[in-house]
Amino acid sequence: MANETPNQTLQPTALVHEAWLRLVGSADPHFNGRAHFFGAAAEAMRRILIEKTRRKLAVRHGGDCQRVELDDLDISTHGSDDQLLAVNDALDKLADIDAVQAEVVKLRWFVGMTNAEAAQALDLPERKVKYYWSHARAWLIHEMNAARKDG
Repeated sequence: MANETPNQTLQPTALVHEAWLRLVGSADPHFNGRAHFFGAAAEAMRRILIEKTRRKLAVRHGGDCQRVELDDLDISTHGSDDQLLAVNDALDKLADIDAVQAEVVKLRWFVGMTNAEAAQALDLPERKVKYYWSHARAWLIHEMNAARKDG
């Protein structure tokens, strides 16, 4: 949530609850360890945030108008709704190229894990996660800049 826009109306607790409901659903989920669980949780949170952003940007929901909630003002941000959608599109491309690097990005960006926490969740050496995170960030920035020039 720290990477979300300040006009985000979804509170962190609500995001976690919604992600849990999507993970559990009406069935009994089976996870193959921590890495599988955290990967699924990161993907669920990512999808919730992307769906909410797309819905919010729809013209029938006010388009580019911003709703300001006083309770949300303490949430910091690294970008806008457009940036979140650009990250999502670039992340989909990265997943096709290197699924593990995409998982590292999901855990770092959407869940807010540190390199050490992501390494533990993915059962990888922390040094490898740090490398993946650095490489994936550079690749995502390059991909987003290329998409911006094309668009």
